[in-house]
Amino acid sequence: MKGSEGFITHLIELRDRLLKAMAALFIVFFILFYWARDIYSLLAAPLIAALPEGATMIAVEVAAPFFVPVKVTLFASLVVALPFVLYQIWAFIAPGLYKHEKRLVVPLIATSTMLFLIGCLFAYLIVFPTVFHFVAAFTPEGVEMNTDIQKYFDFVLTIFLAFGLAFETPIAVVILTRMGIVSIEKLKESRPYVIVGAFVIAAIFTPPDVISQLLLAFPIWILYEVGLFISGILEKKSLKKDQVEDS
Repeated sequence: MKGSEGFITHLIELRDRLLKAMAALFIVFFILFYWARDIYSLLAAPLIAALPEGATMIAVEVAAPFFVPVKVTLFASLVVALPFVLYQIWAFIAPGLYKHEKRLVVPLIATSTMLFLIGCLFAYLIVFPTVFHFVAAFTPEGVEMNTDIQKYFDFVLTIFLAFGLAFETPIAVVILTRMGIVSIEKLKESRPYVIVGAFVIAAIFTPPDVISQLLLAFPIWILYEVGLFISGILEKKSLKKDQVEDS
């Protein structure tokens, strides 16, 4: 009986946390909605800058001029509300964690959020201009480059997610090593496979040009090495702490 009551209590707590996260998301969305067109214009700026003179973006579907800026604004709202959403997740799982786990989770959540945003910013400032100018330069004669706004949103959302998640590589490495799932030595031995995997991921999620693929593959590789370096530091600190406690 007590077990079922505890389970129901957890479900109620989960519901409350989800409602708070959703409320925060929609509050930010309603605040940003007034600037929906400006937010979309900001997102479209890298492509518009690369379009040939006189070319414009188009809307194939009737309702696309309204719904696409709304979707972009919703995505921007999620980014703005992300710290509060992650806090709600943390507040839900924190009571079930040990003290040393709590000390690890908070920095991981903060760092993972920062790395995801840095990945999106890297895509916006570096990848988009490079890719769009490359595509515009190779557009055949007689073909007018008029990108549909819905297709553009789908493309940039995929790239944002790809680079945002790719920049989480150090977090994944640290979690794997700290939880004892994989040793640092094993991950070092797997380095060649990681490099090949990075290029495979880049080939899947980026346009078929070498530059954009390198712009995703190299950060994954470099961030993998950063994760190994940080894991090594944490392991040394843990060993020193154990030696002090034993003595």
